[in-house]
Amino acid sequence: QVQVVESGGGLVQAGGSLRLSCAASGRIFSINPMGWYRQAPGKQRELVATVTTGGTTNYADSVKGRFTISRNNAKNTVYLQMNSLKPEDTAVYYCNGAGISWGQGTQVTVSS
Repeated sequence: QVQVVESGGGLVQAGGSLRLSCAASGRIFSINPMGWYRQAPGKQRELVATVTTGGTTNYADSVKGRFTISRNNAKNTVYLQMNSLKPEDTAVYYCNGAGISWGQGTQVTVSS
């Protein structure tokens, strides 16, 4: 089973940017789609963005225009560029796709 390791999180001020990376242990070129999720304290995990093998993207309304998801199948990596961050974006961020085990996630904290 493919495993993933998320990285790139950290503490940032509101309005700042972060780029998250998701490195997979195996090939992801056929996994359709790949997605980023997040879970804030006391809340359920929610879908943030997805990207298909063909590059089609979809975003939660709360992040549209601020986040960009992309994938590099040759590197078995998925990215999430996050701009104009808000305190409500604070959460643990995970990437996942069909047949992939959930990773440990990466913590994103946005201070006001």
